[in-house]
Amino acid sequence: MQDYSTRTQRWIMHILLGLGLLVSVFPFYWLIVMATNSTSDIYSTPPKLFFGGQLWTNISHVFQNIDFFASLGNTILVAVTVTVLMLFFCSLAGFTFAKFTFPGRDALFLILLATMILPSAGALVASFVIMADLGWIGTFLPLIVPGMVTAFGIFWIRQYSLSAVPTELVDAARIDGCNHLLIYWNVAVPALRPALGFLGILTFINVWNDYLWPLIILNDPKLFTLQVALATLNGIYGTDYSMVMAGTLMATIPLIVIFFFGARQFIANISAGALKF
Repeated sequence: MQDYSTRTQRWIMHILLGLGLLVSVFPFYWLIVMATNSTSDIYSTPPKLFFGGQLWTNISHVFQNIDFFASLGNTILVAVTVTVLMLFFCSLAGFTFAKFTFPGRDALFLILLATMILPSAGALVASFVIMADLGWIGTFLPLIVPGMVTAFGIFWIRQYSLSAVPTELVDAARIDGCNHLLIYWNVAVPALRPALGFLGILTFINVWNDYLWPLIILNDPKLFTLQVALATLNGIYGTDYSMVMAGTLMATIPLIVIFFFGARQFIANISAGALKF
């Protein structure tokens, strides 16, 4: 009787997981369907639910309306730069909070946690005024500099460092004459690689998909990131949704490739983080 109940629970769990998978995958499937059909096919009743043969036509329309590869290069430049700087500064700060004692450490960390509660949209006006005073409007600097450090990044590395970096190893390195940076580079970084991999993928995806802040900051079409450039495909009196979806599909493929190669580490560290927190 107990074995039957266990098998039933497993079947129910598998069915629920399968339904969840279908719900999660369907938006991407629908994106491909829209990108491979014409806009009239999308509006047809009933709508077409299968792939069409208009993909290359829609992609050519994207290339005709925006400089896709220039925007792609801008996005890669910003995303890679922010990700690298984020990994360095957040790992250094998080490791310091976890393994070193200094005056005001706990109070400073509480203030850091408090900033995670504030909505990012509420700081847009103040951030824009600061960037304007610095003369950075219309450049990549407002997209890179404020994103170099985040409260979540520091918090994540700090929590991971508490268990992943042995205090005894840090003390031994200090006895051997290593300064703070040498301890960080030779002791912390090797132990934090899984956490850095997770943070790097998450940061890259967030920067890649960012739309609102680049829209506010950038005023030169040559500097548009991919999301801003794709938004210009929307017409004033009408929108060719098949063209927009084709551009969105091309912008999504690099993220899928990155996540595919880092999925195991990404998911494993989400689980590890849930246990650590």
